[in-house]
Amino acid sequence: MNRQKLIQQIREKKSFLCVGLDTDIKKIPQHLLNEEDPIFSFNKDIIDATAPWCVSYKPNLAFYEAFGLKGMAAFEKTIHYLNEHYPNHFIIADAKRGDIGNTSSMYARTFFEEYDLDALTVAPYMGEDSVTPFLQYEGKWVVLLALTSNKGSHDFQLTTDEKGERLFEKVLRTSQEWGSKENMMYVVGATQGRMFEDIRKVAPDHFLLVPGVGAQGGSLQEVCKYGMTKDCGLLVNSSRGIIYASQGADFAEVAAQKAQELQAQMATELSRI
Repeated sequence: MNRQKLIQQIREKKSFLCVGLDTDIKKIPQHLLNEEDPIFSFNKDIIDATAPWCVSYKPNLAFYEAFGLKGMAAFEKTIHYLNEHYPNHFIIADAKRGDIGNTSSMYARTFFEEYDLDALTVAPYMGEDSVTPFLQYEGKWVVLLALTSNKGSHDFQLTTDEKGERLFEKVLRTSQEWGSKENMMYVVGATQGRMFEDIRKVAPDHFLLVPGVGAQGGSLQEVCKYGMTKDCGLLVNSSRGIIYASQGADFAEVAAQKAQELQAQMATELSRI
């Protein structure tokens, strides 16, 4: 999905919601454990319930790899289901890959050829040759880690060099020499608040993938105030606050309600631009 199609979906749905499919078999409703593939059954019901209210899904690979072959089979079935039934949704694999060039090339082949995903989260620590193999695929996106929502982000990302430039700012500035706003996004945690102003000074037009709204305490309104652009420029992810909103038989229905509530807030924010 290219940038213009993504913007079109956001405008049509009045939503920039990304639903995180962080599916833990230990947290899903107990009755699903009787299914042949509980993880996929849970994902399918969540997807069908929330699809009208979101524009994107983000399965986190850790939650599938943890269950070995069965988990990865569920991941593959989930991606095939999305590609077949919801082709207008933007699908991000949250895998945080990034390695020496030939290894990154194989990761890129896995996610962009084998699974045919739209985007992949990538760690920038190893530099240009670890990132550029992912940028060789037309219509595919790198979502580069920039300023994350976890407490430990301050350990490295806010450190400064002799010129006073913070590490996350250097990542933003330097990586724009490798890709463009057409094929690169950045991860910026919702808990960073007014730091979005600083992000926009360096990357004024790139889309930002924003985790941390909901369970992690980030404010949607604050994210929009400091991070939204004329094209929206945001994909705000919510995982636990939607998919685990109910542990009962009504889990999908409640997930849809939570997604609709966020969509309504997003529609209000979009009306301001």
